[in-house]
Amino acid sequence: MSSMKNKRFNLLLIALVTLVAVWSLWPTWSDYSLSRQLNSYRSAQDSLKYALSHREELENARKKSLKLGLDLRGGMHLVMEVDQIDLFEQKAWNKDAKFTEIMNSVRAKAAKSDASVLELIVAEFKIENIRLSRYFYDIRNSDREIISKLEKESDDALSRAKEIIRNRIDQYGVAEPVITTQGSRKIIIELPGISDQNRVRNLLKGTAKLEFRLLRDPEVLVRTLDRINTYLVQNGTAPPAAVSDSSASKPLSASLPVPGSPAGAAPAAPATAANQNAAKPLYNVVGVSENGNAYTSEQSKEFVLSLLKRSDIQALLPLDTELLLAAKPDVGPSGEKLYSVYLVKKSPELTGGVITEAKATFGSEGVQPEVTMSMNSEGTSKWARITGANIGKRIAIVLDGAVYSAPVVQSKIPGGNSVINGIESLEEAKDLEIVLKAGALPAPVRIIEERTVGPSLGADYIRAGMLSLSWSFLAVSVFMLLYYKKAGIAADIALVLNILIVLSVLAGFSASLSLPGIAGIVLTIGMAVDANVLIYERIREELDASKGLTSSIELGYDRAFSSILDSHVTTMVAAFLLYTYGIGPIQGFALTLMIGTAASLFTSIVVTKEIFSFLMGKNLLSEKSFG
Repeated sequence: MSSMKNKRFNLLLIALVTLVAVWSLWPTWSDYSLSRQLNSYRSAQDSLKYALSHREELENARKKSLKLGLDLRGGMHLVMEVDQIDLFEQKAWNKDAKFTEIMNSVRAKAAKSDASVLELIVAEFKIENIRLSRYFYDIRNSDREIISKLEKESDDALSRAKEIIRNRIDQYGVAEPVITTQGSRKIIIELPGISDQNRVRNLLKGTAKLEFRLLRDPEVLVRTLDRINTYLVQNGTAPPAAVSDSSASKPLSASLPVPGSPAGAAPAAPATAANQNAAKPLYNVVGVSENGNAYTSEQSKEFVLSLLKRSDIQALLPLDTELLLAAKPDVGPSGEKLYSVYLVKKSPELTGGVITEAKATFGSEGVQPEVTMSMNSEGTSKWARITGANIGKRIAIVLDGAVYSAPVVQSKIPGGNSVINGIESLEEAKDLEIVLKAGALPAPVRIIEERTVGPSLGADYIRAGMLSLSWSFLAVSVFMLLYYKKAGIAADIALVLNILIVLSVLAGFSASLSLPGIAGIVLTIGMAVDANVLIYERIREELDASKGLTSSIELGYDRAFSSILDSHVTTMVAAFLLYTYGIGPIQGFALTLMIGTAASLFTSIVVTKEIFSFLMGKNLLSEKSFG
């Protein structure tokens, strides 16, 4: 009676699993059939007519069908890292040279390992025997309390960065992006069907930190540049660009026109002598007009940026000021690109947090792209106060540390509107609109790994993957039929069900089938048939010992079970560890291997045994059926 109950339960379980697998894979088959029909039409009109008449059916099938990984359908795979060192530096107060030294040490160690940045900071503070409260939060806080607060800041920053990046991607219009976090500082992004990789790259890595800062007077800028130049002369640290740059044969101020200067404004007094170059090293790479505008050439831009980041140079600047370069160059009469240099207040008057709406459009002349912005009530009130108090002065619109425009305030602006201009194309304006709408990242992010697969290469991968899967299945099936005769049919049926279960689980849980995933399925085919080989050999041994067919099959399954279970459990453990500690392709391989191993245990033990039971009931099985 118990045997009958078990048999009924097994049959019910097999039927249920088979039905669920077919039901889960039906949308994939439907999607394939509809797409094939759609592609069969030769005229675009017929295709459009078919797509419109089956629109809902197509959308539902594609939504529920088995997804393909980036390596099979083409796209971008990015690993981005949130700069948590920058985040913690922002949270610190009372920063001094010792703090800078500690953070530099942490930055060097973080670049060589995947360890938590917070753990590295705590370890470094312990080595220096300094309490965290010296730089973070309240002086009365214990180290444990500060670590807890910084951990929360770190987790929040990663979550916010992930959501902001998702918003940017959604507004860009990527279908079915996959965005996940890994560890304490990495974000994994998979974007299928991307054609303009460079645009996506720029869209993702920009922090979108928008600030409105007051410009200092031109006289202060000139005095500051003079001070830096004198410092460079006195310390014998003349810019190397002055030697390597081809334009350094004469001072930049004498060789280049003045961007944005009034008509007729003459450049600074020409300098021709080589000894003057030595006396004014800074002015070999930075030009200054008579009206106080400063600029640098495209060739010297990177060097000037690195010079301005030096702590000894920053110490020469007036209190609460910073030297920034323009985001976009002006074009001189000779076609050379000139970047303006601005001396701005370090503390922003207003930040991009007050922006509620951004829109890419064209300027009043209908030629130059720009982005118009609207502010919330708090921002509107502050903006009106700031513009009212600074009429006649210039306010720089700074995005990610570069000045996009620095208009003169003509009058008080009560409506909370502002404009970013100096944008080269409408496409760039639209990207700027997206990042402003999505909000600023809590900390800078950078791309540390990038892989791109083209659609045609993905199609080749699909063909190669399907070919390897077909050949492996055919080879194993034929071997089982030739070696084990009729018993091989049971193993082949179990093999088909095994593959169906793997694919249906992937489709049911919206997991993607990747190239390593196909490799996992091929490996599973071998493992599944290996279990049947163990069972069949045990049955053969029992038959050789002159035992009956029914008892030989029962004993064969009983005695092979422990070996099969051991091999499957060890494989599952290995696959689980691969999935836990691996990334990307390794996880895809491990996932299909885990599903396939579990399915193999079910099909080799339960399914094949019930097939034998059915065949024996119909007198279709004998001792010769096992080869």
